[in-house]
Amino acid sequence: MGSDKQPAGLLDTLKMERVRTIFTHTYPYPHEHSRHAVIAVAVGCLFFISSDNIHTLVEKLDNNVKWWSMYGCLFGFFYFFSSPFVGKTIKPSYSNFSRWYIAWILVAAVYHLPSFQSMGVDMRMNLSLFLTIYISSIVFLIVFHILFYGLWYIGLVSRVAGKRPEILAILQNCAVLSVACCVFYSHCGNRAMLREKPLEHQKSSNWFPFWKKGERNTWLAKFLRMNELKDQVCSSWFAPVGSASDYPLLSKWVIYGEIACNGSCPGSSDEISPIYSLWATFIGLYIANYVVERSTGWALAHPLSVKEFEKLKKKQMKPDFLDMVPWYSGTSADLFKTVFDLLVSVTVFVGRFDMRMMQAAMSRAEDGKQHRDLLFDHFSEKDDFWFDFMADTGDGGNSSYAVARLLAKPSIRTMKDDAQVTLPRGNLLLIGGDLAYPNPSAFTYERRLFVPFEYALQPPPSYKAEQIAVNKPFGDQLRQYDGPQCFVIPGNHDWFDGLQTFMRYICHRSWLGGWLMPQKKSYFALQLPKRWWIFGLDLALHGDIDVYQFKFFTELIMEKVQENDSVIIITHEPNWLTDWYWSDVTGKNISHLICDYLKGRCKLRMAGDLHHYMRHSHVKSDGPVHVHHLLVNGCGGAFLHPTHVFSKFSKFDGVSYECKAAYPSFEDSSRIALGNILKFRKKNWQFDFIGGIIYFVLVFSMFPQCELNHILQDDTFSNQLSSFLAYSFVPPKLSRKKRLMIGVLHVAAHLAAALILMLLLEIGIEICIRHKLLANSGYHSLYQWYQSVESEHFPDPTGLRARIEQWTFGLYPACIKYLMSAFDVPEVMAVSRNTICKNGLDSISRGGAVIYYASVFLYFWVFSTPVVSLVFGSYLYICINWLHLHFDEAFSSLRIANYKSFTRFHINSDGNLEVYTLAVDKVPKEWKLDSDWDGETKNPQISSHLRRFPSKWRAAVSHQDPVHTVKIVDHFTIDRTEDKNECDDTDSKGPVDQ
Repeated sequence: MGSDKQPAGLLDTLKMERVRTIFTHTYPYPHEHSRHAVIAVAVGCLFFISSDNIHTLVEKLDNNVKWWSMYGCLFGFFYFFSSPFVGKTIKPSYSNFSRWYIAWILVAAVYHLPSFQSMGVDMRMNLSLFLTIYISSIVFLIVFHILFYGLWYIGLVSRVAGKRPEILAILQNCAVLSVACCVFYSHCGNRAMLREKPLEHQKSSNWFPFWKKGERNTWLAKFLRMNELKDQVCSSWFAPVGSASDYPLLSKWVIYGEIACNGSCPGSSDEISPIYSLWATFIGLYIANYVVERSTGWALAHPLSVKEFEKLKKKQMKPDFLDMVPWYSGTSADLFKTVFDLLVSVTVFVGRFDMRMMQAAMSRAEDGKQHRDLLFDHFSEKDDFWFDFMADTGDGGNSSYAVARLLAKPSIRTMKDDAQVTLPRGNLLLIGGDLAYPNPSAFTYERRLFVPFEYALQPPPSYKAEQIAVNKPFGDQLRQYDGPQCFVIPGNHDWFDGLQTFMRYICHRSWLGGWLMPQKKSYFALQLPKRWWIFGLDLALHGDIDVYQFKFFTELIMEKVQENDSVIIITHEPNWLTDWYWSDVTGKNISHLICDYLKGRCKLRMAGDLHHYMRHSHVKSDGPVHVHHLLVNGCGGAFLHPTHVFSKFSKFDGVSYECKAAYPSFEDSSRIALGNILKFRKKNWQFDFIGGIIYFVLVFSMFPQCELNHILQDDTFSNQLSSFLAYSFVPPKLSRKKRLMIGVLHVAAHLAAALILMLLLEIGIEICIRHKLLANSGYHSLYQWYQSVESEHFPDPTGLRARIEQWTFGLYPACIKYLMSAFDVPEVMAVSRNTICKNGLDSISRGGAVIYYASVFLYFWVFSTPVVSLVFGSYLYICINWLHLHFDEAFSSLRIANYKSFTRFHINSDGNLEVYTLAVDKVPKEWKLDSDWDGETKNPQISSHLRRFPSKWRAAVSHQDPVHTVKIVDHFTIDRTEDKNECDDTDSKGPVDQ
């Protein structure tokens, strides 16, 4: 019987998939970034350097301990300076500047030290050769690209090749090419024709007995003799390709070099330099590769299978969340704007103009309008009611989204007392201020607040962010809406611009993600079911409510709030803790409202501002209780604050309280503070800009120190200035005497560190001067050395250099000269230092003094930045754990995104208020598209809150997702008031993590 099976085609036989061409113009082609070339050059460098120098290191280690110690200090400081950038890609340009800056001054320092020369590597020769080839390569490739682009323009090259190359790619390729030539010249150029010579050692190192003759066959000895293999590679792979007589036309253009000579050659070599061969090979490969790929279009479009394309598409779909705010950044424009806005707000708005006054005036425009804008009673008729509270969001995108994802989930299932509980999503979300950090602006509100919430719960398709909400729903319209709603009070950060951004984004918009925002003013009153009320107060920057707010709430209490009702008051600042901490009294109008008008009906006060969770409950007594519970939960997304500094709080408004729950626990909080010593600089690498300058200001007047034994006898103005600054930095919580003592100790630590660093730098320069390594040639020592050996290493029998100098009107040698002078910073420092020590500071010009101090600063800044971070971090740790000072400064430096929480409330059928605080210990750093969200049918007519999976992103690692790691850290119940008799509040769970 015949078979119906068709014969397999060629593509089916090869099991090749359908191919789609994907244009990737937004991603640079790998050819332009030469990663493979960089890897190849790096491997080659390590091979040549190790093969040449391992045995030399063994032989000369005993005799060069002094220089190796200097190398250890130098590389140690440079490593600690660059350590925050190792193993990660940091977006700001400051990190790129730091990398190039480190490379520059490290090379400038290393080539003056003798140890590399003792190992057979002349850094001056390599550096001068690198700069020469680098400039020549840049000029050559730029000319090539101009010609190629011109051919493309007139149509002689394929039209798909029109993408212009990036200048950075050309510079990077030239650098790789130049490094390869330098390594070859150092390790092969002078030895390619030499006969192989066995290693002969005049003496054996006392530290390495395996070097003895009888032990030369061990694997370690063979490893140390890698130079023999290297000599074979050089002589066979990099032999000269010919002589000038073979190429008479090229003889006028090639670079000649010594090959068979060890030292100086008696005459010019007739053989073409292998350097030129290597350089020409790399340039030829670059040009051939570029022309072929651009002409065929491969560089602009490369094929991917459909399966690979879909996989790449999902991999690239990640949320673009902002990182935590770098509060100690010396290069952040946002922080400078924050300081400016704060100064303007304090000097202009406080006491002169208050947005709350404007809101009150607008509310009184028409009779009856005031309560409509401020009082909302559409929740009062519900039987079973859930609502959430969070505060201090809008910092890091990961932490803000983690909390928003939990708030948006239809229900949360977690464990409580070995039993699973289900907590439905709140009908109402209350946010207790500080919506975006560090300052209120369109950018911070959009990127740090709205983006995470819109990813968690999408707004309706009809919502237009740019449209102003003029007529917000009210009354029956809100009663008919069954979706979640949101009410917000402003915090101190929201007031930095006089509340302008808050009014524009909260009061004049209708949606925060999928949460409807009906409010029109910055304060409000909500009537909830079962005779519960919520008062949302706006404290502005005064720490208290204004007279118009006070008037509204007192009238509301007298007219609407019944004797048996219960009230929850929300403020941004927890003045019960801050007043105790600062020994201050604030919020007098609030206290007046609570004590004299509510008269015991305030069951709960909630606040944010402090980025942790703490709950204090009153201790039973015979006296009146104005507030039954005090709750702080500012873990909505901002950096973490400590809890252990508030562990001794026990009394407020004459009532005793005890701490029932703290998250993180006091022990964990104290342990986390240790990170200031270990992680301050890693978390605050942008603090370098300020820290290095401060240290230089402390000691710059002491440079140079010609007599080092008198260094500690100087008392300069910078010392007095630093003492005043440090005294001012100590918080006013302490008495003046204690502040002065702590400030002096703080200054003494920084000053001692700065003086030690200055001594190390001065001693290093002095050692190099005494060994004739510095202060010998002047400001252009490298160029002068290059001129002296130019004819020896790079002979020019045809006078090509003279013609190039003439054709470029002297720009070619001038460019080489001043480019090389950039690497003579230590020489400039040493020459100027000698002049000042011999003839005094007046002997050099003002420009010379500027050059000297600038050269000193270049190195002192690198030395000082890791030390100033260590000293300052240690100071913060001592203050926060031993003295309980600087709780804000010590934890904002750590930028901790973990330990996030919010509080969920339930008014049950009995009218009691159940309180659950849900927390996540660890916030995910990586997110991916939620396949459940992506696969769910999305009907535009169905609101996002009705979906089973409303959030777009989930944690990249499933078990780290907040949905799976959320836990209950505190649970208690507040009984409603019955017939004027206070019912005892019951704790269904004791202190958690206390």
